[in-house]
Amino acid sequence: MAREGSLDAPTRHPLAWRDEGFYDAEKIDAEMRRVFDICHGCRRCFNLCDSFPRLFTLIDDSPTGELDGVKSEDFPKVVEACTLCDMCFMTKCPYVPPHPYNLDFPHLMLRYRAAEVRAGKTDFTARQLAEMDRNGRLIGPVAPLANIATSRKTPLTRPLMESVLGIDRRAELPKFHSKTFVMADRGDPIRVNEAAPAYAAKKKVAIFATCFVNYNKPKTGLAARAVLNHIGVETKVSYPGCCGMPFLEQAELDRVAENAAKVSKALVALVDEGYDIVTPTASCGLMLKFEWPLIVPENADVKRLARATYDIDEYVVMIAKQHGLPEGLTPLPEGVTVHLACHARAQNMGPKAAEMLRLLPDTPIDVIERCSGHGGTFGIMKETFPLAMKVGKPAMRAAAAQARGHIASDCPLAGKHIVQGAREMDEAEGKTLPAREAEHPIEIFARSYGLME
Repeated sequence: MAREGSLDAPTRHPLAWRDEGFYDAEKIDAEMRRVFDICHGCRRCFNLCDSFPRLFTLIDDSPTGELDGVKSEDFPKVVEACTLCDMCFMTKCPYVPPHPYNLDFPHLMLRYRAAEVRAGKTDFTARQLAEMDRNGRLIGPVAPLANIATSRKTPLTRPLMESVLGIDRRAELPKFHSKTFVMADRGDPIRVNEAAPAYAAKKKVAIFATCFVNYNKPKTGLAARAVLNHIGVETKVSYPGCCGMPFLEQAELDRVAENAAKVSKALVALVDEGYDIVTPTASCGLMLKFEWPLIVPENADVKRLARATYDIDEYVVMIAKQHGLPEGLTPLPEGVTVHLACHARAQNMGPKAAEMLRLLPDTPIDVIERCSGHGGTFGIMKETFPLAMKVGKPAMRAAAAQARGHIASDCPLAGKHIVQGAREMDEAEGKTLPAREAEHPIEIFARSYGLME
């Protein structure tokens, strides 16, 4: 008999997205009713995201007070509120596989959305935003102008974007850079610290640049490279293309499979050369390690890549434990609030960001283990931005109350979202948030070593 809430790691089944039955409306409705009825009887996830309060309100307000009194036409309200954060699956649900109830709420929401996509029900703006490589290449040459146009401080363009594209004028949008991480890496020679304890192990890392770090936050990639080189690890940068997480959010599973095949083929060639693959963005690490093997389980390259992939914080902690780190880490007495991103937690590797930052001497570290509420395009669209702020309020409130000099998250969008909310809370009370911007934990680690400002 399977134990409810056992300490065994949850397991997931491959997505049968190539089977026609995967998109059958009647089968989807039957599965949603099966799962929703179990959720109704448990209600353990009531405080995670808005999907569950919406479901339970539908049930409680129905004529029967049970799921049989809820119309299937109301189910999209539940689906809409899911950000695919995976926290219900990873941290709360006692009925995930191998339990015989076999619940995977996020992947059921994904299945529903995939059927909607098959039926032609898609959002134009969200689909265009998902084209990260195209957008990065087009916007890069005009990045300064684009950043002015998308700034919340620009009174003409943001209301226009809201009315035409449905992007909420209040949402902070990522900035673009004319000089990508890949470009910056090519123009700066790599210098490995031969005096570092790990140097004798001849470790080699290929940093998978990720679309966000490459186009929007090269600083994170440069910090990762600087730290790895300093602790004795040889590095190179590789970016064959986007991991496909933006397509996963839009339930375009064929596009995810296409990207998985292309990117894994390129990265596995580096694995054959003795490189470990390191990702500086939590969502991309989740894709390479876990989501790709569930979407293209037959792809041998994907399987091999999953075994060779590490999160950047995870890799630094591993080197510290196995070989030790060079001396020179300096205190950051202003302290750090570190947000454990949902897609980092879903990798089932432990709180590596906090573990890495606790290596800093005499530096106060606070930890937030709540979803930021951002969820990709969910956090910027007019229809869902207020809900994203609502879900993220506990994390924002904690960051504001802790008032540390740095706020860090492995998810750049989550960090930006938390800082925006925390700053607005402080401003409403006449205070100033000490942290100027969201940072990646590896940027803070690099600063402690004096590798970057």
